[in-house]
Amino acid sequence: MTNSADQTLVVLPGKPEETEIDLQRTAVIVTDMQNAFCSKKGMFDVAGMFEEEKVRRVVEANKKILDAARSTGVKVIYLRMGFRPDFSNAGGEESPNYWKEVGMVLMHENPEWRGKFVTVGTWDWEIIDDLKPQEGDIVINKHRYSGFVGTELDAVLHTLNIKHVLLTGIATNVCVESTLRDAFSREYFPILVEDACGNAGPEFTQEATVWNVTNLFGWVTTADEFVQAVSSKEK
Repeated sequence: MTNSADQTLVVLPGKPEETEIDLQRTAVIVTDMQNAFCSKKGMFDVAGMFEEEKVRRVVEANKKILDAARSTGVKVIYLRMGFRPDFSNAGGEESPNYWKEVGMVLMHENPEWRGKFVTVGTWDWEIIDDLKPQEGDIVINKHRYSGFVGTELDAVLHTLNIKHVLLTGIATNVCVESTLRDAFSREYFPILVEDACGNAGPEFTQEATVWNVTNLFGWVTTADEFVQAVSSKEK
């Protein structure tokens, strides 16, 4: 007699080795795929950090991942970075977030931009049209780099009985890695989808995160490897 759990187990290729995941206990966490980081005239564009070719690559890889996830029953969770219009959750001048988060820096240095970047309800804050959440997906708003800080992400994952989390999005070396490290510390098994993530800054920052995850915090795979691994389980 075949155990029902065996029907949802797949072996996912990757670094430093392949890993077995249970699709019923796996979620894809899509990080900050918002106009702020992924669109012309968004925050990264204004800050000189927008790279159109890189964003296009990340979007296409995410499309593959999300299509495969939804067709096999893997839960899809979006993280969305944003501050309240009155910035009451931004930390204020006694918070390092006020001095280092890109949007906050732009806005307090340029008062005319106040409320324009990563502010709840604005175009900049919205998830890009190419990756809009679909029915059944979960959207979790956050106001720090890590998706676990001050949010219900941990409670949602526990409620869904999730053990493996695949992380995608922008920026690899900032919010993706911050969330991944916190997932590791909370006993989840984190898997970075390398080509479905895009870094902020020099390319060595992408390489550094991949090294960190491979050797210290989890596993690394690609969109095509995930799609191929789960293809036999499509509904």
